[in-house]
Amino acid sequence: MKYRSVVATRLGPPEVLEIVENDLREPAAGEVRIRVLAASVCRPDISARTGDALYSGTPLGQKVPFVPGYSVIGTVEAIGEGVTETAVVDRVGALTVVGGYTEYLYWDARRLIPVPTTLDLAEAMPLILNYIVAYQVLHRSAKVKAGEKALIVGASGGIGTALLQLGRLAGLTLYGLASKSKHPILTEMGAIPIDYRTQDFVDVIRQAEPEGLNYVFDGMSSRDYVERGIELLRRGGRMVSYGEPPSRSTLYWLLARVAWTHLLPNGRTYKLYGTSFYTFNQRPFLEDWATLVRLLEEGQIRPVIAAKFPLLEAAKANELLESGTVVGNIVLLSPELIP
Repeated sequence: MKYRSVVATRLGPPEVLEIVENDLREPAAGEVRIRVLAASVCRPDISARTGDALYSGTPLGQKVPFVPGYSVIGTVEAIGEGVTETAVVDRVGALTVVGGYTEYLYWDARRLIPVPTTLDLAEAMPLILNYIVAYQVLHRSAKVKAGEKALIVGASGGIGTALLQLGRLAGLTLYGLASKSKHPILTEMGAIPIDYRTQDFVDVIRQAEPEGLNYVFDGMSSRDYVERGIELLRRGGRMVSYGEPPSRSTLYWLLARVAWTHLLPNGRTYKLYGTSFYTFNQRPFLEDWATLVRLLEEGQIRPVIAAKFPLLEAAKANELLESGTVVGNIVLLSPELIP
């Protein structure tokens, strides 16, 4: 029996993504076979596919050809020897980093995320990556408190809109940086929008908040945004960058900036956030995913879904994401789940 995956056959534009067939096999010991029902499409997928300089030709540790796809939700179809963490027909998620654009995924049974079958799959999919990043940036990295004030750099994307929803729930006053066409969704979510193309966000914030901000959440991870964001912090303020650095040299600069910020006697702090911590300590992630599931079940959050594509049409989804017009999340779904 065969199944299909979307493979980056070389580094480059969305056209390098091709559909290939694979032989279906039984899962190995400690492994499960998941029938993928949904997958995310995110910026790291693009960086991996294009061979961003940060990864030096081996995208996210993978050699071409490889299957992109940072996270999935699916149904456990078969389990390998010794697996006790899950059972056949359970619905689970996986933070794959790569490998998600596929009809079937073989995955370590110890690294599964419980997903209730009652959730809408398109709305549940962003919880696995974008909402876990947003929640942990707010509550584990910055430790936000109600009544405080924050700026979100890159407020219209999947993580940005998650920060808007979760930040509002946390009682924050929010400013959001995005292009003018995307301001209506920011306003709808309770944020004060700033147009990065026509407005100097530093001037706007200084006029509105002369004492400075408690937090800056940065999805760009560029030197300019980091330096200007730190300027806006009041004493005791915290900045967290969660975006993917555009190059290896920028990553080194960011790490140096973290160290330097902590040495300065102004009470400000600067941190970097990454989901790589999941490899070392899964407990806080599982706790926070459970919280996000509850919030979705209760209707307190509702992910913004910009587009849904059939699972194997990942190339089209990547093209849309790269267009810069997307507000919220793009989700790949098994074809039978798309009306």
